[in-house]
Amino acid sequence: MHVHLDPVGGIAGDMFIAATLDAWPEWQDDLFVALASLDLPPGWLPQLQPARQHGIQGRHFQLLAPADKQRFPSGRYARIRERIEQSPLSTAVKQHALGIFKVLAQAEAKIHGIPIDDVHFHELADWDSIADIVAAAWLIDRIGADSWSIAPLPLGSGLVNTEHGPLPVPAPATALLLQGLATCDDGLPGERVTPTGAAILCYLGPQPRTVQTGSLARQGFGLGSRTLLDRANTLRLLAWDSPPDNPKDNPQDNSDQVAVIGFEIDDQTGEDLALALDRLRALDGVLDVIQMPAFGKKGRLVSHVQILAEPQALHPVCQQCLLETTTIGLRWRLEQRLTLPRTLQDHAGLPVKTVQRPDGSLSAKADITPLAQEAGHQTRQQRRRQAEDNALNAEDSVFHERD
Repeated sequence: MHVHLDPVGGIAGDMFIAATLDAWPEWQDDLFVALASLDLPPGWLPQLQPARQHGIQGRHFQLLAPADKQRFPSGRYARIRERIEQSPLSTAVKQHALGIFKVLAQAEAKIHGIPIDDVHFHELADWDSIADIVAAAWLIDRIGADSWSIAPLPLGSGLVNTEHGPLPVPAPATALLLQGLATCDDGLPGERVTPTGAAILCYLGPQPRTVQTGSLARQGFGLGSRTLLDRANTLRLLAWDSPPDNPKDNPQDNSDQVAVIGFEIDDQTGEDLALALDRLRALDGVLDVIQMPAFGKKGRLVSHVQILAEPQALHPVCQQCLLETTTIGLRWRLEQRLTLPRTLQDHAGLPVKTVQRPDGSLSAKADITPLAQEAGHQTRQQRRRQAEDNALNAEDSVFHERD
């Protein structure tokens, strides 16, 4: 399934929830049961109601608060993470919720220059904000979309009141989360993308709208609380059922898409960049990270970095590139790739990757890192010679077993 979002009025957590439940109203009861498992204080109740703005009929979601509402005991990221981890929610929903909170905490930590566990969500300390993110995570898991896309986001203008005083719209953390996404100026003031809405988008990593094939299965409208002058304050959701695979269109079973991210570094020490690339290499969805020398402006020597990632991980990986390195911009694109079937087995204590070529022949490559590490007391030349000999023996054993 592919899901597309049209942020006509913008996007907030409650608008995402309302649009999804407008498209799949049969999920409402199950979602409310899941929210009840958060052990909300007495009087806090989720509510989904029909709503209408500028002739558009949709749904409005909110968590009703009691008159003497009790604030969440702590808006600190570490405390929220602990509460979600200890909740009876399913593992998948917990992972989505923690993922959304993590990208938001990383942005706040970057803006304020503090460790991530010291981040305090001043604007996300109430139960309704916690419920918005958990509900969004539950719905993301239930949809199980293969891909997401989004139309350009209206950023609004003016100032928004925060714990740190008035700040320009979009707020700094929100702007950081939205880097890489297309935006537009529709001339309307005010905050159009909330931190929660931006965190959901950053986690999903939606792509720009492309021509979509398949059958249009669902449509939903989520209406926000604000009233806009000339349009409905709505987020529209469209869902397509994925078409069946056509063997003529995909002659190779191992053909798929890969995201390619590139940027240059000229002001980060080699040691620090090496650590940063190691951290990027360890991210979920990252397939490979390479670094190569290049010449930049005025003949300066720079490091060109190229990252291959799974398409669904594109936006989170881009955000992490901007957090881990000193680059102030990057490029990305989606490319088709063709991979050969491969297996990884242990032979003589070495991991050996065996690849099947199109004609059915095999090639094998052994990883000599374990042997090189064990032979640390030998000279470099001796270590290399021994590792290469063992690698050849391991590769030969693959073909002997096949014979």
